[in-house]
Amino acid sequence: MLNIVLFGPPGAGKGTQSERIIEKYGLVHLSTGDVFRANIKGETELGILAKSYIDAGKLVPDEVTINMLRSEVLKNEAAKGFIFDGFPRTNNQAAALDNFLIELNTSIKVMLALEVEENELKTRLAKRSEISGRADDANPEVIANRIHVYNSETAPVKEFYQEQNKFVSIDGIGSIDEITNRLFSVIDNF
Repeated sequence: MLNIVLFGPPGAGKGTQSERIIEKYGLVHLSTGDVFRANIKGETELGILAKSYIDAGKLVPDEVTINMLRSEVLKNEAAKGFIFDGFPRTNNQAAALDNFLIELNTSIKVMLALEVEENELKTRLAKRSEISGRADDANPEVIANRIHVYNSETAPVKEFYQEQNKFVSIDGIGSIDEITNRLFSVIDNF
């Protein structure tokens, strides 16, 4: 089973590249944001629990997030693999994901980290706000804060996968096709 963590700061191109990886390798896309929204909308037991934390302005506990992902993975037993997008965000989440996947006799094969310089991220996010109308991408202060949170809280997860020799840094600058080819090359040779 091919399980990939696609990693990178806001604006690095994860959404665009994950679509291409999914298409080529036949993977199931698991975005924690999508999983949260679907569970909350469907009023599942986990969705109701997650909503109670969100409504109180608190982070959803790792255990609840992992249980939602577990449910999604188990719904797709015939999958060739999964691409995890937006997860894990902490070393505790990465360890919990590893433990869950071990139960299924599989593991993360590789963490692909799209590396993009901060000024380029800001430019991309501003362009994305014009195209998509996403308000969170239009405000320079919000963008700066999202990048700061990524650098201070999420980026350390790289070390978790580096220790397992599963981390690969990918140059996220260039045309979409150039970046895709870099990703495919790593996946094919990992």
